[in-house]
Amino acid sequence: MKIALKGLGGRHPAAPPRAPDALRGLTLEVAQGEQLAVIGPSGAGKTTLLHLLACALRPSAGSLQLDGRDPWLLPRPQLHRLRGQLFLAPQVPPLPPRQRVVTAALAGRLPQIGLWQSLRSLFYPVGIAQADEALARFDLSDKLFDRVDRLSGGERQRVGLARALVSDASLLLVDEPLSALDPTRATQAVASLTGAARERGATLVATLHHVEMALAHFPRILGLRDGELAFDLPASQ
Repeated sequence: MKIALKGLGGRHPAAPPRAPDALRGLTLEVAQGEQLAVIGPSGAGKTTLLHLLACALRPSAGSLQLDGRDPWLLPRPQLHRLRGQLFLAPQVPPLPPRQRVVTAALAGRLPQIGLWQSLRSLFYPVGIAQADEALARFDLSDKLFDRVDRLSGGERQRVGLARALVSDASLLLVDEPLSALDPTRATQAVASLTGAARERGATLVATLHHVEMALAHFPRILGLRDGELAFDLPASQ
């Protein structure tokens, strides 16, 4: 999916009325299948950017286009279909504690399947092999039928990433996916995520605090500071 931003601004939903926008004046383009890491200190606007790209937050200024369309000018049914092509993986994935890992992973398919199949999958998961393949990329296939509340924080974070791979989204938006992982697991997770996105031609935008990891695995780095663009450069620069 192609992304085009022009003078984009956005406010955090929990911001006080007189607080400045969390993101201001952002202009850039991202090509179909491109992989972009967003770095910057806490409060720089990284998460706000992902929520704007996921159409979970309406811009306060400027314009956002996804594949040449402004999502907020689309009729509601078309906006709903567009959102089905987007996947936002938050830093702390929303995994019900009593749910089985296989069901949690397969939740990545919910935007593409009907209501009846969604309800049925809670009791009789459909697509177990797909979930197992995605979990195996993060060394979690042995946890397939475990309950979520028996996983460590790092394992839950990796289940959230496996959920992204199970989805059919053409734009993957991943927020701080390494915060609960040790260096070895972090390297494996980023390599699996970028490799899977590359295989399916999906566009990937990930926010990272780990600058070395961003430089090692992403060809393009976007730097944010105080809600504004600090730089947009190839990793080699």
